[in-house]
Amino acid sequence: MSELIVYVDGFNLYHGLHEKYGRRFLWLDLEKLARTLRPRDQLVKVKYFTASVMNDPDALSRQDAYLQALSAYSGETVEIVKGRYQAKRKTCRQCGGSWTHYEEKETDVNIAVSLVADVATKAATSAVVISADSDLAPAVRKAKSLAPGTHIMAAFPPKRFSNELKTLMPASFPIGRAKFAGAQLPDQITDPVTGHILARPAKWC
Repeated sequence: MSELIVYVDGFNLYHGLHEKYGRRFLWLDLEKLARTLRPRDQLVKVKYFTASVMNDPDALSRQDAYLQALSAYSGETVEIVKGRYQAKRKTCRQCGGSWTHYEEKETDVNIAVSLVADVATKAATSAVVISADSDLAPAVRKAKSLAPGTHIMAAFPPKRFSNELKTLMPASFPIGRAKFAGAQLPDQITDPVTGHILARPAKWC
């Protein structure tokens, strides 16, 4: 039985879900989803890579509620790894107007480092990367070279696909609607440490 670690590109997954299904499946049970993707493997960890939303307090509140719910429900099985946003000034070439654009930083690097390290130390003998970010291809190549017997595949979020990743990992596949529908967190979760009730955001209902 393979020891499985699942690496989740949080914003790649979020935006794919939102574009395809609206807010219906955002309250996602990552542990359950991971188990359905490779049911015969022993799930060691789900690593969820994200960054805190900037300049949108309501969205940040929903994100925080979700991250707290994941931790409360799955405990140490789900590990949250945070990158950051970086402000970048952009200017319109036609009108000269400018605005601040926020770019998510470090997520692909964090996934890459974690994947290679886990494979090299044999923490994982099977890996699923939930992302369609082709920037991860070099890390996959390195991981495969370090441990040729490791089974690595990509699971593509809705409306996301990478031909480069599919070519590199032929077993890669899109995640279908039924997987998301069957892997939703309970509407209310009690934090076992604080006793607080964590509820699905009303906007996600």
